[in-house]
Amino acid sequence: MQFEGAMLEYRLQKGKDKFEPIYYYTNIDLPQILTRRECEFFIKEGKTYKQLSSAIEDELFVIYVELYEETPMEMQEHLYEGIKLEIRELNTYKNHPLITFEYMANHLDILSMIGSIYTYIEDKEWERDSAEIDEDRGVYILYVTPTGYTLAT
Repeated sequence: MQFEGAMLEYRLQKGKDKFEPIYYYTNIDLPQILTRRECEFFIKEGKTYKQLSSAIEDELFVIYVELYEETPMEMQEHLYEGIKLEIRELNTYKNHPLITFEYMANHLDILSMIGSIYTYIEDKEWERDSAEIDEDRGVYILYVTPTGYTLAT
């Protein structure tokens, strides 16, 4: 298999064993596909989709999703150098407060962060809950919860 310039398709569940293609990406690089597959949630055009599974069909990568919720579409943020990653506390009562953010050089850097179970921010340990890609805003988001552990300094 040759994965350079691969293709990615999102398929929406329409019945027990029935899926409909909803988004298609051509000439997408493998690190971006792998980073997207690590995200449990995908937001596009004001709709949030939850990932059900993923597959490879020859050179076509497929992510199977179900509609999770619909909300008003947020505007894309200004583009800076790199790919934005927000780290947010998983707390619905506080509207998932932003802990920190940074711009990363590539999708492998994003994948290394969202693929880790534990993240340390200012010597505090946070445990991964889930991740999402928000295409409407052009950002990846990592949701974490505090463990209560602090690194000794």
